[in-house]
Amino acid sequence: MHEEGQRADRRAGVKSHSGGFQPHAVPAKAPGKDDLMEKFADKVAIVTGGASGLGRALCEELGGRGAAVVAADINADGARETVSAVTGAGGRASATHTDTSQEDAVQKLVDDTVAAHGQLDYMFNNAGIGVGGDYRDMTLEHWRRVIDVNLWGVIYGTTAAYRVMVKQGFGHIVNTASLAGLIPVPTETAYATTKHAVVGLSTSLRAEAADLGVKVSVVCPGFVQTGIFDAAIVLKIDRDEMIGTLPTKMIDVTRAARVILRGVARNRARIVFPFGYRVVWWLSRFHPALVSPISRKVLNDVRRLRQDS
Repeated sequence: MHEEGQRADRRAGVKSHSGGFQPHAVPAKAPGKDDLMEKFADKVAIVTGGASGLGRALCEELGGRGAAVVAADINADGARETVSAVTGAGGRASATHTDTSQEDAVQKLVDDTVAAHGQLDYMFNNAGIGVGGDYRDMTLEHWRRVIDVNLWGVIYGTTAAYRVMVKQGFGHIVNTASLAGLIPVPTETAYATTKHAVVGLSTSLRAEAADLGVKVSVVCPGFVQTGIFDAAIVLKIDRDEMIGTLPTKMIDVTRAARVILRGVARNRARIVFPFGYRVVWWLSRFHPALVSPISRKVLNDVRRLRQDS
C-alpha cells in the first residue's frame, strides 16, 4: 500500500523539500491564465531550439511562470541571449549548446538536466528546420538534413526524456510538429513528411505512456513568425518571394507560446491553432476536395517563381 501511494505521489509531480513527492490537488476546471502560474511553477523544462523564435518564446513564458528552464540550441550565443531575457525578467534559466541531430548530445542534455535539478517535468522537442521548393529540385542530402533534425532530433529527445519520466513516474513530452503534419503541403514535402511522422510518434506514444504517468502532446500550429523561415533551405526560388506565397498571415510568436502552454496545461493530445487552421484540418479530414484548391494555389505560386537555372 505504501508503494502504491509513492507511485501516486510521483505521478502528481510535486517534490517536497525533504526529497520525497507530495500529491497536489487536481484543479476542478481547465487551467486558465492564473492557473498557468501554478501549473509550471518550480517545474523543470527543457526547450530545444531555445535560441530564437518559438523556442525562445516558450522559454520566456515558462520562466515567467516560475519554471526552471534549460534553453538548448546549436546556436549557443542565441541560447545565452534567451537565458539573459528570462533571468532579466526574474526567471530561472540556463543555456546549453546542443545539436539535436546527434543522439549523444541530446542524451547528455537530458542527463545533465536531471543531475542538476533532480527531475525533468517537461521536454519540449521544438528544434526544427524548414525546406521549401519543388520536389524535383530536392536532393537526398536535403532529405537527410531535414530528417536528422526534424524527426531524429525529436526521437532522440523523446526517448531520453521518456526513460527518465517513466522511472520518476511523471512528466510531459511536448513535440512541435505543424499543420503540415496533418494536411498535405505541396512544395514542403520533406518538411511535411517529418511533421506527419512527429504527429504519429506523439499520438501513438501518448496512448502507450498514459498508464506509466507520462503525458505526450503534439503541437500543430499554422505559420508562426519565427526564425525558421530565415534559416530554411529554399530551392531555386527567392526566399522573400516564397514567404510571400504563404496563404495567411503569420501568428505572433508570443501568442503562439501562450496558446501552447494552455494546451499543455490541459493535456491536449493535439494542440492545433489558430481556429482557422483547425477548420482547414477538419476539412482536410472529412472533405479533402475542399482543401485541394488551396494546395493548388500554393503550388502554382511557387512554380511561377521557380528559377530554372
